[in-house]
Amino acid sequence: MRSFTRALLVFVVLSIVTGLAYPFAITGLARLLFPEKAMGSLVLVGGKVVGSSLIGQKFTTPQYFHGRPSASDYDATNSGGNNFGPSNAKFIEEVAKRIASIRQEDGLAPTTPVPADLVLASASGLDPDISLAGALLQAERVAKARGLSRQRVSALVLASADRLYGPGSREMVNILDLNLSLDALEKR
Repeated sequence: MRSFTRALLVFVVLSIVTGLAYPFAITGLARLLFPEKAMGSLVLVGGKVVGSSLIGQKFTTPQYFHGRPSASDYDATNSGGNNFGPSNAKFIEEVAKRIASIRQEDGLAPTTPVPADLVLASASGLDPDISLAGALLQAERVAKARGLSRQRVSALVLASADRLYGPGSREMVNILDLNLSLDALEKR
């Protein structure tokens, strides 16, 4: 009986330490040191939450830049890839449809290369960024839909580009931030 009592006591103490105390301490430390990130990097416009700079959103209308495709339809509770290999017929068909759709929507020639990040979902299905090339490819469509010059929209894309992983990495563009910049541009 004594062994059982000790085992139960150890179980309860360790459950409290690892299940409550440690998570609360780490969460508190994160909120103290990185308050914006600890709260989900929420983006506010006019005091209203419009998204997170860390999670992609689905933009489908012509006046907005479109992000990467998502296997989870940007549902963070169901994030993850589709697990199809590059030789899977369903995967090849889906990518071909996406390429055709982008070429049609953006008015591209059938031989114009389409950046891979515009047709391939990220591993998490929630990636908020696309390559600079992917954003510039969409600039003409967005400019026409908004009645702006392509140069003005391209300049906004270039100003939004950032090297996420330091020097030597590819320049990426956060789609939510870019689309919000476009909306703010039109309000001026």
